[in-house]
Amino acid sequence: MGDVQVQGNLRIPPAADGIVVFAHGSGSGRHSPRNRFVADVLVNTGLAILLIDLLTQEEEMIDLQTAELRFDIRLLAERLGGVTDWLAVEPSTADLSIGYFGASTGAAAALIAAADRPRTVRAIVSRGGRPDLAKPVLPSVAQPTLLIVGGEDDVVIHLNRKALRELADPKRLVIIPGATHLFEEPGALEQVAALASEWFLRYLEAAQ
Repeated sequence: MGDVQVQGNLRIPPAADGIVVFAHGSGSGRHSPRNRFVADVLVNTGLAILLIDLLTQEEEMIDLQTAELRFDIRLLAERLGGVTDWLAVEPSTADLSIGYFGASTGAAAALIAAADRPRTVRAIVSRGGRPDLAKPVLPSVAQPTLLIVGGEDDVVIHLNRKALRELADPKRLVIIPGATHLFEEPGALEQVAALASEWFLRYLEAAQ
C-alpha cells in the first residue's frame, strides 16, 4: 500500500477457491462484530477472508474526531486496491478469486476499486451500502453485484434502488424485512451472511 501500513486479519481455510476482502464503513474497522460474524460464516463455507483496516491507527484517531476520512471514498478505494494488488501476488492467495464485501461507505470504496480491477475482482456484496457515493463509476462495474439493505432503512433503500439501475447484470437488490441499518434485529445478520455466502460461492468458484 505504498508507504502506508494497514492492519488486517487473514484466514485461509483448506482448499479455498476464493477470498473475500471486507471494506468497512463509517467509523468501523476489522474488529466490527457484524463483519466478523459474516466472515466466520464465509470461512465455514470454505472461503478465505481478509478483514482489513483501510485507515491507519493515526488516521482512525483523526476520523473519530472529525468523521472526515470515512467519507474520503477515493482514499479508501486506493487502500482497498492496494490490498487487492498485494493479494494477487502474495503466494498464499495469488491463486484465489477475489471478492469484496463492503459495508456503508466501504461499499462505495469496493465499487470504485472493483471498477479499476475488472479482471482481478470477481464479485461484490454490499451490506447497508452507500453505492451512491460511487455513482460516476457504477456503469463501469462489470462484476456481479449483490446489494443488501434493511427493510427499515428507507433512505438507503432509495439510494440502492437508484444505484441498481446503473449497474450491469448480473445484479440483485435484496431487502431484508424488519431490519434496520446495522442489521441488529434477531436473524437479520444471519440472512446477510447466507445471501453473501451464496453469491460469493456462485461467482468466485465460477471464476476459477
